[in-house]
Amino acid sequence: CVLDHGWLWDAAVGEASATLILAHGAGAPMDSEWMNDMAGRLAGLGVNVLRFEFPYMAQRRVDGVKRPPNPAGKLKECWREVFALVRRHVAGVLAVGGKSMGGRMASLVADELGVDALVCLGYPFYAVGKPEKPRVEHLAGLKTRTLIVQGERDALG
Repeated sequence: CVLDHGWLWDAAVGEASATLILAHGAGAPMDSEWMNDMAGRLAGLGVNVLRFEFPYMAQRRVDGVKRPPNPAGKLKECWREVFALVRRHVAGVLAVGGKSMGGRMASLVADELGVDALVCLGYPFYAVGKPEKPRVEHLAGLKTRTLIVQGERDALG
């Protein structure tokens, strides 16, 4: 799906305690300033970080055209493909997560994939301008250990 378009690997400083596959949010790529900073901080704390891009963002790199995210079904399928590939090559604790939309999509497949943990960095609890339609129903039933980190200024939080 997407590793053909490139990926970024931030190796842990010292022996890694885990590997986190980290997806970008809806509007910024895997190498945005925020993603670079977060991946570097996690690596400094002993976590390997693998970043990838969903197809719509990878296509933006090719033609420079901003487009909306792929449909949820396509995004979840990308998660399945990336996780299966990484799991074949990475032993030990393997977590999935992402910034905003990337974490939300990871949360929708975490139990299915049997990941060790889920890390959502700024979860979009509802779509822009639609607080009456929360996107949280599935969270209560998650079996996967989950960490959601939410900032005070997140408009979707």
